[in-house]
Amino acid sequence: MTKQIYIVNGSPRKNWNTSKMCESFAKGVIDAGGYAEIINLYDIDFKGCRSCFACKLKNGKNFGKCSYLDGLTPILDKISQADGVVFASPIYFGDLTGAMRSLVERLFFPFFEYKEGYPSIAPKKLKTAVIYTMNINEELANQMYQDLFNRFEWFIEIAFSKPQRICVYDTYQFLNYDRYVCEIFDKNHKLKQREEQFPKDLEKAYNSGVKMAQEVINE
Repeated sequence: MTKQIYIVNGSPRKNWNTSKMCESFAKGVIDAGGYAEIINLYDIDFKGCRSCFACKLKNGKNFGKCSYLDGLTPILDKISQADGVVFASPIYFGDLTGAMRSLVERLFFPFFEYKEGYPSIAPKKLKTAVIYTMNINEELANQMYQDLFNRFEWFIEIAFSKPQRICVYDTYQFLNYDRYVCEIFDKNHKLKQREEQFPKDLEKAYNSGVKMAQEVINE
């Protein structure tokens, strides 16, 4: 049976940085013999946790999984039974996008029991990776976002496995910088990053896809 890896794109922008990284990761998976599917969260009609606590109800039919039925329900089932999952998000206002944050609530909260150490009851310990894209440089990102990275990846590690981290820094945001108020950014520097660094980032995503596929196939 073909090993299944789902790549969750938490960006609303089609065909831009995060989306391209997802596509490159998926190509690596497929080229290595795995199955890859990209899930675009902004195409799905859903919201975050409703705080109904049905996932914590003793002997409840929805114990350990989100009970709310909407467009995200089949996605949660897919991820829970996958062999690998990638979470990809741009950084907006120092955090994951709203859609990715809502997915995190719905996916991970049911897995953590209200017991000492918050043990996970996720059905599988699948392979994981995270992709972050951001328009600041690596030095500034290390100062500002380490708490975010560590917190998000802690949930992933406890539920599934320790994720590989892939960061894309100093991203190119606009097709024409002259049309926008963005005085703090040098458009020529941004273009150079896009032309010289971003292809390397895409290659890293591709190689990570190959690696994850090989790992799940060889298990």
